[in-house]
Amino acid sequence: MKYLLYVLYAFLGLVGIKIAGIILYFLFTFAASMFINKKKEYDHESKFYRYLLQSTTGIGMHIMRVKYDLQGFDKIPDGRQMLFVCNHRSNFDPLISWRVLRKNHPTFISKASNFDIPFYGRLIKRCCFMAIDRENPRNAMMTIDRSSKLLKADEVSIFVYPEGTRSKKCKLLPFHNGVFKIAQKANVPVVVLTIQGTEKIGKNFPWRSTRVRVKVVDILPADHVKASKTSDISDEARALIAKDLEENPL
Repeated sequence: MKYLLYVLYAFLGLVGIKIAGIILYFLFTFAASMFINKKKEYDHESKFYRYLLQSTTGIGMHIMRVKYDLQGFDKIPDGRQMLFVCNHRSNFDPLISWRVLRKNHPTFISKASNFDIPFYGRLIKRCCFMAIDRENPRNAMMTIDRSSKLLKADEVSIFVYPEGTRSKKCKLLPFHNGVFKIAQKANVPVVVLTIQGTEKIGKNFPWRSTRVRVKVVDILPADHVKASKTSDISDEARALIAKDLEENPL
């Protein structure tokens, strides 16, 4: 019996060390994030802060028992010069997406309130994430111009949710056409994605794991995007997403 107790104590000790290590790592990340200027617009991402963003997200998704089902990723071109568009149904969507697409260094165009999230708001700022003001067309265009410049510089790829907000009922919402100007201005392809299952993560944790599917549905070539109206590209991308969600539910 005493040997079983020794094994139990050793196991609990290892678990305690692991938990302590995770807590210390998050505390380190929090401390490091305090050196980021929230008011500055960065034109170059930091490899250090990108690593912290990716690694802490990976730990978080592991704790929440997220299982990835990645499809069609071999279609994605090499490099960072591309615009990713996807449906949006959960607050976990960006975390999952920047994790599974980490080789492409995706920078998200997001609502301003996300930059107020404790320490994560600072991390995403240092990775060139941008807020967009949809109520002010001039400010929105400035964000689009800045995104296209980052793409041309091959600094990051750009990720947007054309719906503009998450669909709480998981029904595809109308698209905002203007975001496709980013790809036109930078002359880059549009990678069309679908994401499913993220809306279940909060409900399943901690009792069950959650399977999340991220699928590359199609790639719209740069020359095709450049020669088309933004409204036509928007309709095409939305139709591809809608079809995949309907025909291949998770």
